[in-house]
Amino acid sequence: MQKALKLSVANPDRSILYSSNPIRMNYIGTKPGCSDRWLLKSRFLRFAGWHSRAWLVVLVLAGSMGSSRVGAALQFDAFLGFDGVIPEACWFPLVFEVKNDGPAFNGTIEITSGNLGRGTAREVQVELPTGTLKRLVVPVFASARGFTTWDARLFDDRGKLRAEQSRLQPRKQIAAEVPLLGAIPRTPSGAPQLRAVLPQQQELQPATARLLPGLFPDNPLVLERMNALYLNSERVVDLSVAQVEALLSWLYSGGNLIVGIEQPSDIGGVPWLKAIFPCDLNEMRSLTNHSDLHQWITQLDWPVNPRLRFGRQTSVSGSVVPPLQNPFSTLPAEMAFEAEPMQVINSQVRDGYVVAGSDSSPLIVRAPRGRGQITVLLFSPEREPVRSWKHLPVFWARMAGVPANLYASSDFTQAGGWSSDGVFGAMLDSRQVHKLPIGWLLMLLLVYLLVIGPVDHYWLKRIGRPMLTWVTFPCYVVLFSFVIYLIGYKLRAGESEWNELHLVDVMPKAKGQSSFLRGRSYISVYSPSNQRYKLEGQQDTSMLRSEFAGMWGTGQNDDESRVTMSGSRFKAEVFVPVWTSRLLVSDWCESAATPVSVSVTQRGSDWRVSVQNRTASVFTNVHFVYQDRLVSLGPVPAQGTASFSVSPGQGTLLREFVWKHSSSFQQAVQSRQYAFGQARTGWLEDRQGSAISLSFISHAAPTHAYQSSFVMPPGLELSPILEQGQAVLLAWAEGFSPAKPMRQFTPRRTQQFTLLRVATPLP
Repeated sequence: MQKALKLSVANPDRSILYSSNPIRMNYIGTKPGCSDRWLLKSRFLRFAGWHSRAWLVVLVLAGSMGSSRVGAALQFDAFLGFDGVIPEACWFPLVFEVKNDGPAFNGTIEITSGNLGRGTAREVQVELPTGTLKRLVVPVFASARGFTTWDARLFDDRGKLRAEQSRLQPRKQIAAEVPLLGAIPRTPSGAPQLRAVLPQQQELQPATARLLPGLFPDNPLVLERMNALYLNSERVVDLSVAQVEALLSWLYSGGNLIVGIEQPSDIGGVPWLKAIFPCDLNEMRSLTNHSDLHQWITQLDWPVNPRLRFGRQTSVSGSVVPPLQNPFSTLPAEMAFEAEPMQVINSQVRDGYVVAGSDSSPLIVRAPRGRGQITVLLFSPEREPVRSWKHLPVFWARMAGVPANLYASSDFTQAGGWSSDGVFGAMLDSRQVHKLPIGWLLMLLLVYLLVIGPVDHYWLKRIGRPMLTWVTFPCYVVLFSFVIYLIGYKLRAGESEWNELHLVDVMPKAKGQSSFLRGRSYISVYSPSNQRYKLEGQQDTSMLRSEFAGMWGTGQNDDESRVTMSGSRFKAEVFVPVWTSRLLVSDWCESAATPVSVSVTQRGSDWRVSVQNRTASVFTNVHFVYQDRLVSLGPVPAQGTASFSVSPGQGTLLREFVWKHSSSFQQAVQSRQYAFGQARTGWLEDRQGSAISLSFISHAAPTHAYQSSFVMPPGLELSPILEQGQAVLLAWAEGFSPAKPMRQFTPRRTQQFTLLRVATPLP
């Protein structure tokens, strides 16, 4: 007889008997009073129970397939740096391509460092309608050397992670003083190749980066690290208006634009390029004798970079061995190249000068444009016979400005360790903060050990209550904790403070027009409590970063700040811990009214320097720097003009002035990183002299201790302007800011300092 199992339902009089077989549930029978209607209902419930599980599995599979289709409908690609190359201590582009074939949504791209310190989180908002492809260029600051990674995440408006690119790594990372040559060639194989240098360190090898017109940055601050840019004339029309504006800003700020011409008509059809061209183009002809190119790379002196230090190679007197003026002076000519005819465009020079060739048959023409220069190749380096020239990498190395130092010796040490940001921090840090000297700290620790040890043991033994140590010891801890807090409060408590120092390069445009201002605003915020402060960039193009600690510091910092990019401006929420000063740096540029103008005229054997102050603040002191000397001119009244007479040879030697003020830079930067010690060792009171010295830091006396060198962002030093034969006017003002206010709060204390820097040609 088959064994039965009795199951009870809501109605106790209606029970159904089933088989106890767990695999096959057969109907056996019913008790009296169980209707057929109830039997059909029970069968339906049993059927629905089994099939609901099956439908659940189907729905889960369908949902996973649907989610995979949604993921496939969203494409999120990231392109790091200049064709994968990232220089240190500068802004570089992080280009995103986002393609959305799924439902429309508003996204947020978040960028953080993948290293131990996340650094400042950067965000950019993007609208992603269905069926769109968008490219975004996000400026990111490279603040570490060696192994560096970045993480990029895309969130929707609900905060859900939609896509990510983790552990993004550069193809190559180069040191701050190593040249970078960008290129927009006609074909991928036409990208320039540079001659390898003698040092074996990869970060000392100069790099080239092929840039696609669609991914070319439209932010002039991102382009600053490129020493030169090769642009083929056929690709000029591929650049957008925003990219052209960024390119021209980079050029007038000190860039070297190298234009290789394919056809004369390529230039005539582009108004912006024709306006800055230094020569008039005619027809094309075949040139059989083009040995001037070989002479240009072998007979002329190559420039050197004084900030690149030799390693152990020194002379008997201890001074650094000077590099060769031309490391390729013995380079033999390639007869096969010399014998082939080359297509050259006839031209007539207007406002430039011939670099290679003759006045009647120029091959390379160059002309200054602002602080930069435009170089015209009257031939195509991507066509034969130049394309197969054996010495073409040497030609590009000379064109990119690779220093002769790197070809003179393999015994090199990298220039730089400490960051120039720390010097500005030593100028601006709040004087409300005082440090506890090491001696007092050791004394406090000694007293604490004596109290919890011998003193406690002695008096408890004296009163005969040694077990009370379980009560006295916690009391000692509370007491000394209160004393330490009280000491910290007395040393560091104060009021909120905002100190700012602006370094502004004034680059006048055409006569009667506004000037192009390139500013670097160093800001120190002191907070008496854990506080978040809101900042907002007001300039045409503005970016914000944290302090760069340098190669001998911590590199990347770990903070809770967030910067949101909105177009070319930013909004930030900066966190400042209690009783600390935090340094921030804002890089910005805009077209504005000229704050100061200068003209130099010849008066006999002297120069007449006229300075016009167009601001509402007094220039407390004006310095004039020319060749290797610095002259203090004096004050200039607000909205006034002053003239000064300067004789050649007048003034202080620039290297003596720089060495006098920079000798304490390293100690000040190191002291800022220590919580204890003498506070005054971390302060630089002569802000004007320190800012001027940083502007010409390469004139400091050479040192074999390369750890005492400084890493500086591009454009901060003005020594290349002196090498071009120009002079520099430095105007110092206090209580004046050329930039619109950035802070969105009102501090109790504020200080403002500005150093205006203007380059002017000497007659």
